[in-house]
Amino acid sequence: MSLESAALARVKPSATLAADAKARELKAQGRNVISLAAGEPDFDTPENIKEAAIKAIREGKTKYTNVDGIPELKEAICAKFQRENGLTYKPSQINVSPGGKPVIWNAFLATLNPGDEVIVPTPYWVSYWDIVLLAGGRPVAAPTSADTGFKLTGKDLASKITPKTRWVILNSPSNPSGAAYTKAELRELADVLLQHPHVWILTDDMYEHLVFGDFEFFTIAQVEPKLYERTLTMNGVSKAYAMTGWRIGYAGGPEPLIKAMAKVMSQTTSNPSSISQWAAVEALNGPQDFIKPNAKLFEQRRDLVVSMLNQANGIRCPTPEGAFYVYPSVEGLIGKTAPSGKVIGNDQDFAVELLESEGVSVVFGAAFGLSPHFRISYATSNAVLEDACSRIQRFCANVK
Repeated sequence: MSLESAALARVKPSATLAADAKARELKAQGRNVISLAAGEPDFDTPENIKEAAIKAIREGKTKYTNVDGIPELKEAICAKFQRENGLTYKPSQINVSPGGKPVIWNAFLATLNPGDEVIVPTPYWVSYWDIVLLAGGRPVAAPTSADTGFKLTGKDLASKITPKTRWVILNSPSNPSGAAYTKAELRELADVLLQHPHVWILTDDMYEHLVFGDFEFFTIAQVEPKLYERTLTMNGVSKAYAMTGWRIGYAGGPEPLIKAMAKVMSQTTSNPSSISQWAAVEALNGPQDFIKPNAKLFEQRRDLVVSMLNQANGIRCPTPEGAFYVYPSVEGLIGKTAPSGKVIGNDQDFAVELLESEGVSVVFGAAFGLSPHFRISYATSNAVLEDACSRIQRFCANVK
């Protein structure tokens, strides 16, 4: 008899975490490995945020809190949504969860019935697909391509909506592609969604502050207020504030949905860490002046990586608008022979051979639902990125 439940058997372990763990394992064995697998800023959490957490500890703010967030953090989130997105929420419309994944899990477990469909544009962040499966829903892939900038068009969205569609997921800027939707592109999607009032929207805006050049960020309920009552606008402190380990995600949405998500939390995680919540209050209410300089550094890293990868034989790398990822194609290497003598049959083979041959860890595209590609996180120093990209160039040069 298998220990694994039928629900667990439907899902796969996170490929990004698995790739990062493999890199750590090889490093522990003495290999010279560069991991570009994990999506984590290399900046430290700002000092004022750390001090707020220490102050909370010293003041004894270490007890249980309201299950879905302290009032002070909900107020800070309401102020953030108003200030940065022009969205008006009351504290009763705010959910605070222990990370972004639990926000999605709480929403889907609260709303999905067997057979309900969730439209997931590909390439997608690895967890979307499996969270839908765990919650009992049916994920429906909506493929994009480099030709559309890895963005869903109105026509593509319309073709995937059925009477069983419960949610559509939007992620801008995107993990893994870095693609970000313009106001006009969101307007096109909104026009389709207005014709289908049974469809809810989950918009993952986690990389909102990491956009480059003169790109202007918009979120869909801001572009089309008529969608406000069926949109869950999700964000968090992990990326912009370098707080990945603090585990705070949040969302604004209709009050009945927020209450249902709190009900799920009451029987699963309970409240997020009290200390992390107080740190997040300071993150959202405190100085924001470091965010744009950090984004500028990421933009410089993007330009470095895109340039070097496009000089590698067989690789084609588009230039993304945001986040800290690139999603290059390895179509030019498929069917060729790696330095080990093995044939590169797909993007997973490419990632395995690159790690074995040159010690560079990346995540293969099939994990994100779109091949033949791979994802690089460039959230590390220029020196490390130059070394890694030089190794990738060398590997590609040695492919026959």
